[in-house]
Amino acid sequence: MKTLRIYLAALLALTAGACGRTASDAETQRNIVYGIDADAYRLETGEIGKGETLSKILNNYGITVRQIDRLDRSAKEIFPLRNIRAGHRYTVFIHEDSLYAPHLDYLVYETDRTNYVVFGFHDGDSVSIRKDTKSTTLRRTQRSAVISSSLWGSIMEQNLPYSLAAEMENIYQWTVDFFGIQKGDSFTVIYDERFIDDTVSAGVDRIWGAKFTQGGKEYYAIPFRQGGKIQYWELDGTSLRKQLLKAPLKYTRISSKFSYARKHPVYKVYRPHTGVDYAAPKGTPVHAVADGVVTFKGWGGGGGNTLKIKHAGNLVTGYLHLSGYAKGISQGKRVSQGQLIGYVGSTGTSTGPHLDYRIWRNGTPIDPLKIPQKPAEPIAKKNRAAFEFVRDRILAELNGELPEEERITQLDSIVIPAPVPPAQPAGAAAEPKK
Repeated sequence: MKTLRIYLAALLALTAGACGRTASDAETQRNIVYGIDADAYRLETGEIGKGETLSKILNNYGITVRQIDRLDRSAKEIFPLRNIRAGHRYTVFIHEDSLYAPHLDYLVYETDRTNYVVFGFHDGDSVSIRKDTKSTTLRRTQRSAVISSSLWGSIMEQNLPYSLAAEMENIYQWTVDFFGIQKGDSFTVIYDERFIDDTVSAGVDRIWGAKFTQGGKEYYAIPFRQGGKIQYWELDGTSLRKQLLKAPLKYTRISSKFSYARKHPVYKVYRPHTGVDYAAPKGTPVHAVADGVVTFKGWGGGGGNTLKIKHAGNLVTGYLHLSGYAKGISQGKRVSQGQLIGYVGSTGTSTGPHLDYRIWRNGTPIDPLKIPQKPAEPIAKKNRAAFEFVRDRILAELNGELPEEERITQLDSIVIPAPVPPAQPAGAAAEPKK
């Protein structure tokens, strides 16, 4: 009898606990997928095939021509159906009626890793379209690596996000010679990585600080907001941005350097080669190394398709052997540093795809790899204290010496804590008030 009473008491406690669950508890137990209660549906996933249209997919799931036409007209202002691309994933939500007949209620199309469009099909042939973004979380990480071959190679060897290499190259593109990377160069970097469902990486969100060591010299990158945008700075407040980019293209190698006596690969005679050749696949994007105005666009004889751009300081840059020019590039056109201007090719006298990159100062050729670099505007005097506050904490974090609660997590409004007065020795008399 006693055992029965204990069993009944336990059963009552469990029942009371179940009755005490709140609506929010039940909500968290639901399987929400793309903002839809997936427990009410059977889900099927697929990938848009080459030449496949959304209309064809929907028709296979029983959506009528009338509904598809209505969806096409309704979606034009939100996400036109013609923007569907092969290789992208989609998920369909199917419910079964009382006779177990399947009905498609939603099709979700992923525009990229984090963004998607929900196409809904409802009673009375009505439709709905909704764009949304997957919930993501940020994870702050610090990693270091010694380079054995290249920055990209080290990123892959350390199983770091691939986008980290591109982000670091963007930050250091004026400062670090990525074509001169040597075995033993190294880097330490702090970054936020964005994750979908805490497991799937969606890439690097922001780099919070970095130290790149090349040839024994250290190059720091400290983020700070000045002039309305976040840029990266050296420890002394010097901008990492310079007058010229280190190179007009990425992910290539130098096949020939500046020389006044180079054996020509075609004519087999020694002649000046007053430029730097970057070997790269045909079609590799070429960018302007500085702000300027296009002074020549056309056929340059042995240089093939050629562009010349005039910059401040009586500098002119040349880009030879291009396979083509970027849209909108013409003589007299003003271009910005980093702007796409053309594509690597093998036009003119050439043995293979490459970019012959040249610089002239006052009409005299100079070695692009040895040109002095002038930094952009430094940290303003009024921002110096805030910058040093950010710098000191980023530097301490790079060195592994900063408590987590003291990390810099935003750059929009830096508040410098008031200095803590030194503690007085026990028994010391208080300073009289004036």
